[in-house]
Amino acid sequence: MVDRGLGKVERDFLGRVLLRNTGAKDPAVLVGPGMGLDNAVVSLGAGSVLVVTADPLSIIPSIGMEDSAWLTVHELASDLTTSAVDPRFAVLDYNLPPSLSAGDFENYAVCVSDECRRLGVSIIGGHTGRYPGSDYSIVGGGMMMGTASEGAYITPAMIREGDDLLMTKGAATEATAVLALAFPETTERAAGTRVARRAAGYLRLCSTVEDARAASSVGLRDRGVTAMHDATEGGVLGGLYELARATGRTLEVDRDAIHVSEETRAVCAAFSLDPLVTLSEGALLIASRPDRTRRVVRRLAARGVEAFGVGTVAGGRGGVGTLRLRSGDGRPRAYAPPRYDPYWAVYARGVREGWR
Repeated sequence: MVDRGLGKVERDFLGRVLLRNTGAKDPAVLVGPGMGLDNAVVSLGAGSVLVVTADPLSIIPSIGMEDSAWLTVHELASDLTTSAVDPRFAVLDYNLPPSLSAGDFENYAVCVSDECRRLGVSIIGGHTGRYPGSDYSIVGGGMMMGTASEGAYITPAMIREGDDLLMTKGAATEATAVLALAFPETTERAAGTRVARRAAGYLRLCSTVEDARAASSVGLRDRGVTAMHDATEGGVLGGLYELARATGRTLEVDRDAIHVSEETRAVCAAFSLDPLVTLSEGALLIASRPDRTRRVVRRLAARGVEAFGVGTVAGGRGGVGTLRLRSGDGRPRAYAPPRYDPYWAVYARGVREGWR
């Protein structure tokens, strides 16, 4: 049996149903929901804004409570910091599997709190319960929020023609880490012990918080970075496609410039995944003004983060947005991503069939 429809809902459903049904209209909403938008922005008046994001909370038993908690916090914080605003508050809703022990959940909750404290985030509310039908790895949902002045945040709408496009780290970092940790024997048989062990160490690369802080420290909007987006479900190509849709512009990208590490190539081959279209938390997509790009790359390198030029913003404005990929013969062609990230079907099959 093939698993279908796992992960984020299809883009046409998102546009046809969710984005057309957003409740009351309020002029304080400066940036609402949309394709490729990591954050909402709400005016607080007096020149201040509230930036808000939401994401699932997850527990992956095979990687343990501590690493699951770290990953959950950083997936939320990574989205928020793509706005160039630091997270300040969190609201967490736990819908727990009945099989999760009190001791394991206590460990998880303490680790979530510890990592939030390290990032300067206060947990200000939420909900906690056990419910039939709840299961791993998604155990609820959370929100993070931060405040800023009106000129101290960015959104994809601020991208300009001629901007350079960068990405940090590499493709499929999260898929590499989670599959290597969840199915270590399967990974080792296919990729070898050395590669499998290095791949398992990728988990702590699955955050773009420091990437975003480093890039935005150069300057925002005309002074440097115009937009950021973290590549999660759908991979780097999915993230670039979402960015194009969010901006209404044409992005031209060199497919061969998208960095894929040795470990990622081996793990994705072991599980029959295309590394360019699967979970890539840890890869930050950055648009920068051309005269500031070198400075952005240097600032990232100073934090130990490698960045790669992958393309440019070619033009257009006000349309649906297009991602054009160059590869092989160098001719750019319009790209549309798969309906679903194939990672979820692979992971579900592994759990169902008892892969080790």
